[in-house]
Parts: sequence; structure tokens; C-alpha cells
Amino acid sequence: MINPVRNNFKFPVFALLILLIISVICAISIGSVSIATNEIYEMILCFSNSSCDIQSSNWQIIWELRLPRALMAMITGAGLALSGTILQTITRNPLADPYLLGISSGAALGAVVSMAISTLILWLNLPITMGALAGAIFSLFLMLTLAGRHAFKVERLLLSGVAVSFMLSAFTSLILYYSAPDVSATLLFWMMGSFSHIQWQNLALPFVMVTLGLMIGLIYRNWIAAIQTGDDSALSLGVPVNSLRLSLLIISAIITGTLVAQVGGIAFVGLMIPHIARMIVGSVFHKVFISAFLLGSIFLIWVDIIARTVFENQVLPVGIVTAAIGSVFFFIILRNKNA
Repeated sequence: MINPVRNNFKFPVFALLILLIISVICAISIGSVSIATNEIYEMILCFSNSSCDIQSSNWQIIWELRLPRALMAMITGAGLALSGTILQTITRNPLADPYLLGISSGAALGAVVSMAISTLILWLNLPITMGALAGAIFSLFLMLTLAGRHAFKVERLLLSGVAVSFMLSAFTSLILYYSAPDVSATLLFWMMGSFSHIQWQNLALPFVMVTLGLMIGLIYRNWIAAIQTGDDSALSLGVPVNSLRLSLLIISAIITGTLVAQVGGIAFVGLMIPHIARMIVGSVFHKVFISAFLLGSIFLIWVDIIARTVFENQVLPVGIVTAAIGSVFFFIILRNKNA
């Protein structure tokens, strides 16, 4: 039976864009201090008018706290969903994502090392972003080295990624174990993922990296889609499979490392969102890619809303909420497949 939604791709994209706008407005209005939608609209109009003098007491809450937090959630969700879609496509494995392949574990290790050294040696202020990027690239190097001459065989690549993920997670736990209690608590909370500390200056680099990832994925969409049919088939079409797969792995590592440096570890987004996108628009790569970009943004905005409103005067780490939702999602998927 023909699915009209999958055939008319413009409709789900338009619906997701509308839902994304609504989600951002809800993220701004919902919280310990409720802000009416009409007040948000008035502030937007006032902001667009340079001669307008904003007198609202809620302006600081919106501009300095909730809006950058909502935008960071949107960028992070989009970036993790894009990385998950790319990795699942080039490995042809529905369980592939930055966490399974060890990229997130490497980024977390690099960031934790940077923060731990900066805490112990006060005059040595190591950039967390550089540490996370270095850790992500290092994990990718370890994965390819472990895979050896079979590095571009999908099965060997996945097994190497799992091994690297466990190994780097063990090193991260070792650092936490030997850190001072206050440092360990700070690092542990950061590793669970949070948007609480986000300010406007934190948005620029993640936005650039995620946008570049989206553009590269769309530019090379035909080559990436060809890999879905198998390496031999893609090679027969003139696709440089090995170099393309390596380049996309590096791009995914850079995106993940940049996001982990800013918000910590947030699992299941890159694993779950591509599956939902395929349910909506089918398996055509560029449709899944664009839909996952929008769905990931919407999903993580609402996860953040849940994390800061489910308990009064307490903010849950975002990673806990995504792990809870993700585990239930895959329980339902497995139950339906076994039915």
C-alpha cells in the first residue's frame, strides 16, 4: 500500500518545521516562571525594532537563559541525529551511532582530561573543546588501528568501535575515581549531559559544525545512498567507498566532539532518531537525513523541557532522560518485530 506521506516529502518537512518553531516557543515559555506566548511575540517585535525600549522583567530570563539553552538543545539534537544517520548508513547497521563506535567515549575522555588537568593545575587552562575533539579523533584512530587491514570492512569496524568505546570509558572512570570528590562530582554531572550552563558564546562553533555536516551530507547524498546498496555496487558506480567512509567518520567525530565538549554525554539520540525518521519518510537517504535533522532538534528541546520541569527546583541531567526514553523506544521496537 502506498504511503502518501512518504511520497510527498514536502508535507512532513513542513510539519516538522512548524513543530520545531512551536517547540522553541514552548521551551522559552515553560519553566519555573511561566511566560505568556503573546509576551514572547511582543518581545520579538520589540527586538526587531531598534528604537523599542524593552521594559519586561522576563526579558533577561528569555534572552540570557532560555533562548540560548533552547537553541543549544536544537543544535545538539540535530548534530547527534545527523551523525547517527551517517554512521548507520555507511556501516549499514541500524545500531550504529557515535556511542557504539566509541566516538562519544573518546570525546568524553578528552574533555574530562582537559577539565581534570585545568582543575589540578590552575594556571594551565586547557580548552575543553580541543580536548573533546582530540579525544574523538583519537578514538577514531584507535578504531581504525584495531581493525587493521580490514578497517573498511563494516563488521570489523563495528567490533573495533565497541572495543574502543569500552576501553576509553574505562579510562574515563579511572580518572573520575582518582579525582577529588568535588571535581569528580562536577565531571560526573557534566558527563550525564546538561544545557544549564549554556550562554550565547557557546553556540557559534556547534552551529558551524552541524551546518557543515548537513551541507556535506546533502552534497554527497548520492554517493552515501549508493553505499546503502553495498560496497561492490557503490564501487561499480564510481564511488570512492573507502575514502568516503573515512571522511564521513571524521566528520561525525568532529561534530560529536564539538557537541560533547559543550553539553557532555547525551546518549540514544543518534541511535533512535534515524529510526523514527525512516518510519515517517522511508529509507531514501536525503529524506531520512533532513527529517532526522529536524526530529533530533525537536526531540532534544522537549527532553530539556522535561529535564527542568519534571521535578520542582531540580534539573535532571538530559542524558538520563534520553536514556530512559531510548530504552523504552527500543523495547517497543523489539517487541513489535518479535510479534
